[in-house]
Amino acid sequence: MELYSEAVNYLQEYGVQVAKKEQEDLEEVFDVDVDFIPPSSSPRSLLRSDSIELLDVPGNYDPESMLRKRMVVLKSILDSEQLYLYELETLMMPIKALKATACTSQPVLTEQQIQTVFFQVPELLDLHRAFYESLKERVELGESSEGVGDLFQKMVSQLCTYRGFIDNYENAVETVHKCMQTDERFKTLAENMSCKQTKAKYTIEALLYKPLDRVTKTTLVLHDLLKHTPEEHLDYPLLQEALRISSSFLSVVNEEVPNKKSTVTLSKGKVRQLVKDGFLVDFSNGNRSFRHIFLFTDLILCAKLKQGKHPHYRFDWYLPVSGLTVRCGQECNIPSCYQLRMKDLKQKIFLLRRNIQQEKRGSKILAMRTCDRAKKKLLEYESWMLTHSPTIPLELHSRYGKNHTLLLSSLYELYEWKDCIEKLTGESFEKISVDLLKLTSSCVKLRSVHHPPSSSFTEENTDKGLCGTLSVMVHSATEYQKPANTYISLELDSFGYFENRGQTRVLMDVSEPIWEEEFSLEVDGAHYLRLLCVQQQETGESLTEDKILGRTQVELEANFIQNKWRRMAVTLNEIQVSVSLKYSAHGLQPPGSSCTDQSEVFGVLLGITAEREGVLVPNLVRYCVEEIDRRGLEEVGIYRISGIATEIQALRTAFNTNLQDAISRLKTVDVNAVSGTLKLYFRELPEPLIPPEFFQPLARGLEVADKEKKECSMIDLLQEIPDANRNTFLFLVQHLKRVSEKKDVNKMTIHNLATVFGPSLLRPPKDSQSDAVDISQEVVVQVQVVFYYLQSNNLPAPQTRRKTYTESEET
Repeated sequence: MELYSEAVNYLQEYGVQVAKKEQEDLEEVFDVDVDFIPPSSSPRSLLRSDSIELLDVPGNYDPESMLRKRMVVLKSILDSEQLYLYELETLMMPIKALKATACTSQPVLTEQQIQTVFFQVPELLDLHRAFYESLKERVELGESSEGVGDLFQKMVSQLCTYRGFIDNYENAVETVHKCMQTDERFKTLAENMSCKQTKAKYTIEALLYKPLDRVTKTTLVLHDLLKHTPEEHLDYPLLQEALRISSSFLSVVNEEVPNKKSTVTLSKGKVRQLVKDGFLVDFSNGNRSFRHIFLFTDLILCAKLKQGKHPHYRFDWYLPVSGLTVRCGQECNIPSCYQLRMKDLKQKIFLLRRNIQQEKRGSKILAMRTCDRAKKKLLEYESWMLTHSPTIPLELHSRYGKNHTLLLSSLYELYEWKDCIEKLTGESFEKISVDLLKLTSSCVKLRSVHHPPSSSFTEENTDKGLCGTLSVMVHSATEYQKPANTYISLELDSFGYFENRGQTRVLMDVSEPIWEEEFSLEVDGAHYLRLLCVQQQETGESLTEDKILGRTQVELEANFIQNKWRRMAVTLNEIQVSVSLKYSAHGLQPPGSSCTDQSEVFGVLLGITAEREGVLVPNLVRYCVEEIDRRGLEEVGIYRISGIATEIQALRTAFNTNLQDAISRLKTVDVNAVSGTLKLYFRELPEPLIPPEFFQPLARGLEVADKEKKECSMIDLLQEIPDANRNTFLFLVQHLKRVSEKKDVNKMTIHNLATVFGPSLLRPPKDSQSDAVDISQEVVVQVQVVFYYLQSNNLPAPQTRRKTYTESEET
């Protein structure tokens, strides 16, 4: 028998030799096969510990839509049941072999210990096997005319089977830990349970927790199923009753658990303590879930907060801190459809928050009801935003093969979590008993103490923070230990949540970088500015790995920086960074409502873009040039070979809508797409970089025979060009000279570059009748002008930023 062979292999693998007589006993034991092998179809979308989370903000669905979603829920429940049966079967796998050895000379567990550890497990397996088979038959037939409500009602009416398991759970876990300490064979077995269907690895303790998690999950899936069942459906009253029974059972269990003793002691006599907690996004199988993460001294616990009259937590997963490896992953991009939705929701959130504040001033019952509805809608919108906006991954890798990924919006917070976890792993606490049900139940009390925000609206919040425009000038930095490729990242909070709001350009291989970059940031409810000094490192695959050299948090005091520049030196570890701050308070407009078009850069006059950004060289030009300098100087045919059109269009959209998204994309797309985006920007300018009125004067300047007079004429003409255009042109020329220096590798000579850029940078006036030129003469002048400046060694250095403060305003 296959199961008999597996049992013998189990025992022999863990050092228990099976004699011939014992083999005969085993054969008798294995006459009855308890194996349950569900159909071979592999689970496609296993239901997580929470119910299905739809991407759309909840709304009113028509009956047909509800029924479609109901079928999705049913199929997910079916997949979840299949996985649960796999797990119960995995837990049952060694029971026969353990029973067979209980009466031998070398028992792994006694009969009493086996009874304690596996109490009620066979009954739970039978219960869910019957439910799974019946539900599968109904779902495959499209529910027929019977519905499924009676199956759920029958299943929840037998939840008393779980009562015995829950009461015995503590004894089972205690027995497992005691036997693991006294018998190395059982310890090896208990830490290496393997599901043959899914190939997943478990510990016996993790499997024993599955039924506890299932009790909560039953209530959640019933709630979802009822939500997507029309009231006129024959299942509706049956599911209502099933949900009532399940909720009542769960309520009784939750009330009893907190009254039990739950003090757990770590090794060396230390008591488990909460180190850090916060609301983060759990990213699994491409799905995002908003979760409350608790970091204790010995483990990380992930739980879902269930809001309501009596808030409570439901366990999701946990990882022991011991042996945990923490890694910062590659920042992911937000799909363009989500970006558009976020822009729309930001406007709605802003208006809802303002309406709530206005309604609070009134005392009428009608106003209170309106305010309550607005708060509910605000919570829905913010939940979606907080779930889908984080893009920075923190990867957790357990030595037991379990991995989880958390997504954050703040690089500062990412490294706070990383540092806290790594500090705890360095203390090397021994493995201890974890009663997850008790620990999860205690989280309600922990949250009442630490209370990280889950919404921007709080009744007791009287300090609104800064609302208006915060200007930040990043000047320079000193005290570097060695030259590095560095930039400064800026993060601001809005009602408790931080996000990246800007970063300086990357300065290559410098020990005392000077940026002189100004950022004009709209703030709403801001209290702190976070500064991070980041080193960009090259890897063998031309990718970057950011390393934090230092970080700090500056409290924003409105009175100190109101309408006046204040210069200060802040310390980021050992690095000293010089910054200036100025704050202007004013009434805010909904995000993007009045200036959506003004944020675009393609097809907008360069001078307007530069003025709006407070620069002399537009951000798009600077960031594209820096990226090409970093990884495109040795690319064959750079600026001649076209990039992928879809990537260029994606970058174009990103620069028009979200600068931070564009910066992230620049690091991942093909470098030819970056050069293509830069060329496209200059082509689409309504007026060329060198204004049309300079076409004929430059053409005449090229005809001057005397070399010195020619140089004076060409440089004088360049000085007459508007500041933003001139400095952008000089910045581009410097870059193209660096490209031409690598001509032996990239095959791009000065003449090639002039040929590529000439027609984009210089054009004759469209409506000029005098001094008209034919197309051939036009192209010659365009190429020769750019070619001349690329050859010149006496051009002035470009300036990229405007001067925005005076020395007398510094403090």
